[in-house]
Amino acid sequence: MTDKLDAKELKALIESVFSLKDTDKHLLFLVDIPDAQLPDTELWKIRRQLAESWCNELDRIKSELNLASVRLLAYPNVHSNNADLPQWGVFVESGLADLDSDKLGQMKDRINIESALEDVQIVMAPTQLSTTAPLKLLSKKHYIRAATMPGFDPSMIPALRINYEEVNRRVNLIKDEVSLALSMDIEFTVDGQDSYDIHFDLRHRPGHASGGRFPDMGVAGNLPSGECYIVPYEGELEDISESNGVMPVELDGEVVLYRIEKNKAVEILSEGPQSEIEAQSIVKEPAYANISELGFGVLKDFGLSPTGVILLDEKLGLHIAFGRSDHFGGAVGVKDFSSPEAVVHIDRIYIPETAPRIHVDSVILNYEDSSTLELMTDGVYNIF
Repeated sequence: MTDKLDAKELKALIESVFSLKDTDKHLLFLVDIPDAQLPDTELWKIRRQLAESWCNELDRIKSELNLASVRLLAYPNVHSNNADLPQWGVFVESGLADLDSDKLGQMKDRINIESALEDVQIVMAPTQLSTTAPLKLLSKKHYIRAATMPGFDPSMIPALRINYEEVNRRVNLIKDEVSLALSMDIEFTVDGQDSYDIHFDLRHRPGHASGGRFPDMGVAGNLPSGECYIVPYEGELEDISESNGVMPVELDGEVVLYRIEKNKAVEILSEGPQSEIEAQSIVKEPAYANISELGFGVLKDFGLSPTGVILLDEKLGLHIAFGRSDHFGGAVGVKDFSSPEAVVHIDRIYIPETAPRIHVDSVILNYEDSSTLELMTDGVYNIF
C-alpha cells in the first residue's frame, strides 16, 4: 500500500462512501486555514495539499462520477474542535500550502458558507479542527451528506481501503444492542491492581452507527470511520441522570480519576499535573464536564494501528467523550459553554497503545427484562 490514493481509488472511495445518486451534482471540499492564534503545522499543511490534490483529481474525472462540479472552500479556522463554522469562506483553486487567514481575508469574493452548502449535495472536510458537530446539524438543515476528516494525514489512507460493508455490519450489531439497553456498566483496572467502575444511564437515547458510509441525505460523520456511539442520558427531562461512578483517563502517562455524578465530572480524585489541569477545567467550563459520548470503535480488528490522531484512533476501540453532545442527539450544545471558542468534544480512548495503564475488564449492557450482555471482555468484543 502507498500513502496516496490514485484516481481510480478516489473514484471508488466517493462512490462507496456516498452511494452516488443521479441527483448528486456538486461536491465541496472544506478546509480551515491557520492564523496567528493557531499557527500552521507541517501536518496541517500536508492535509491542505492533500485536499487540493484530491479536489483537482476529482474535478478532472468528475464526468466519470456524473458530477457537474468539484470545488474547494477555504475558511478561517475557529480555534476549537466542533465549534460552529464561521460565516464566510473563499473558493480556492491552488496555493493552499502557503495560505493563512491574513491572505485569505484579503481575497475577494467571500461567500457565505451556508449559502454554499445550499448548492451542494456532498461535502468532504479534511480539516485541522473537527467540523463534525456543526456539519451534523447543517447536513440536516441543508439536506447534504458530509464526511468529516479532522486531523487526517497520509498514514490513515490504509483505513480508506478496508471492507466497509463488514465495518457497517459490526457497528450496526452494537447499535442494536445499546439502543435496547437501559444502562451500561464498565469495570476498569489501573496498573493491574486498582479497580474502578462506572454506571451509565442509557435511557431516552438511541445508539447510532457510523460505518464510514453516507448514502442518505441529511447525514454527516467521520471518515475513516467504524464506530457505534450513544450519548448517555444527561438529565434534561424530568428524570435525573443515573450515570455515576469513578472513571479513569490516562493523560500523558498520568491516570486522572473523575468522580461522575448525574453524568458530569464533579470532582478529580487523583493528584498530579494533569489532575490539576482537569480539576480547573471542570470548574472553569462546566459543560466540558458533561459525559457526551460512549463510543465503540471496531477498526482494530481490521489490522489498523493508532496514528496519534483521534479521528482514527478512537475508531479502534472503546472511547468516552467529554463536552458537546447535541450533534450526537444529546442536550449539551454551544449555548452551554462560556463562549463559542470554548466549545469542545474531547474523546478519551481506551486501547493499550494509548492508555497502557488502564485495562478495560468488562463492558456490560443491562436490559429492561433484567437480562445482561457482556459486550466486551478484556477490551475485546464478544458479539461478532
